[in-house]
Parts: sequence; structure tokens; C-alpha cells
Amino acid sequence: MRNTGTLSVSTPTDLEIVMTRVFDAPRALVYESFSKPELLRQWFGPRGWSLAVCEVDLRVGGGFRFVLRGPDGKEMGMRGTYLELAPPERSVHLESFDDYPGESHVTSLFVEKSGQTTLTVTVLYPSKQVRDAVIQSGMEHGAAESYDRLAELLMARV
Repeated sequence: MRNTGTLSVSTPTDLEIVMTRVFDAPRALVYESFSKPELLRQWFGPRGWSLAVCEVDLRVGGGFRFVLRGPDGKEMGMRGTYLELAPPERSVHLESFDDYPGESHVTSLFVEKSGQTTLTVTVLYPSKQVRDAVIQSGMEHGAAESYDRLAELLMARV
């Protein structure tokens, strides 16, 4: 896994990771790709990984359950609860991983300009230790590959 440079990642505070990526697609299409299981299954996860479980209850108070399966059969589960949904502009949810401590607060903003959508995802962690463990896990590279896959899907749909 690697970040090809299309994903910008920063740590503006001891508790946050901010990821920014520009997609050549309207924001309604990008937002839809984050909320529909049939689209999520096509791009979510690094190359070689698949979504073995993809359940989405897209409403405030609803949630999601994903289980990623790697090429070696290893699985990584995650779940979340939607706190705010304002399609196609903003989504806010809580998120936790089966094998990592703590719950994070994730805010996704979708801003469209001239047919391109800038996605900014801000993840707030309960502690610096949890944030740093996520960084050490290779999250940046997995997210970058996942967003590269999304860009490919969007290009095919535009």
C-alpha cells in the first residue's frame, strides 16, 4: 500500500488527522459513493481488499457495519453511527474498529467547484495515543489507495 500523492494528510492538533482529496466528479456523485452499499463495495478499502460485509442504515441515529477482507483472508471490522447527514454537503459519524481502542468522531465535507469535488475528512480521536496508533497502522496508505479506487469508479460513472 502507498500514498501516490493524491491524498493530503495532516495532523493539525494532537487529536486530529485531516485528509483531503480532489475528485473529478460532482459532489452529489461523490457523496452517493460514500452512502450506497452497491457503490461502497466497488471501492472501499485498499487494493486487493474487499468488503465482505457492507451494511448501511443511512439516517441520523442509523449506522454502518463494514468488514474488510484482505487478500490473505485477514479481516478488519468497523462500525459507526451517523450523527449528522446533509447530502451532498456533509456527513458526521462516530467510528470504531474492532481491533483498535477508542471511538473517533469523523466529519466529511464535500465541496464542489468547477465540476470537481474536494473531500475533507477530519477525524477526531479520544487521545493522542489512539491517533498515533492509527497513524502507525498505515491508515494513510490504505486510505490513499481506497480513494484512488474511488476516483477510478467516479471516472467510469461521469
